Amino acid sequence: MREGITLKDCATASDPTIESQIVALKNSGANILIAWMLPKAGAQAIRKVAELGWKPTFFLNNAATSVAAVLGPAGLENAKGIISTASLKDPTDKAWKDDAGTKKWREFMEKYYPDGDKTNGNTVFGYSAAQTMVEVLKRCGDNLTRENVMKQATSLNGVSLDMLIPGIQLSTSPTDFFPIQQMQLMKFDGESWQLFGDVITGEVGQ
Repeated sequence: MREGITLKDCATASDPTIESQIVALKNSGANILIAWMLPKAGAQAIRKVAELGWKPTFFLNNAATSVAAVLGPAGLENAKGIISTASLKDPTDKAWKDDAGTKKWREFMEKYYPDGDKTNGNTVFGYSAAQTMVEVLKRCGDNLTRENVMKQATSLNGVSLDMLIPGIQLSTSPTDFFPIQQMQLMKFDGESWQLFGDVITGEVGQ
């Protein structure tokens, strides 16, 4: 029996559906599924795995974990038990309903982007990127030269943002431009994602 095979091995982003690939993976005898995909394909994979009655240990990349855009269309019950990771909060997840940072994000959306899709994680990412830029500019003061902007952008240390999961912070250095190098594991319980374990820190360098 094959212990694991990734969906990345047999599907591409341009495929209109991935159902045949899911069937092939099940028939391979794999009992671990690592699915790295866009939201539409993620919903298709979750739904097809459930239809087949396949019960692999299911790992899903965090680009396809939106409760509203992916898990809901796939069927919340079908997504139960899926494991993923997160650095940013999903504003459609009930876990963040009363969270102070998420409330600030909603207020920002209502004021500056009322027509924006509040279920789309890209709006959270954009908000977080903009908030990071504001932090950099504040640190620059009146010295807005390219050199100083780069100096401040590459010297962030322990910066918190509204939509980062608690315990995760931004950090950069002149030799490390990757601001987020932390994540937390989470498992879907049929209604919402439940974070578990400690925040994991990785090392990404240039």
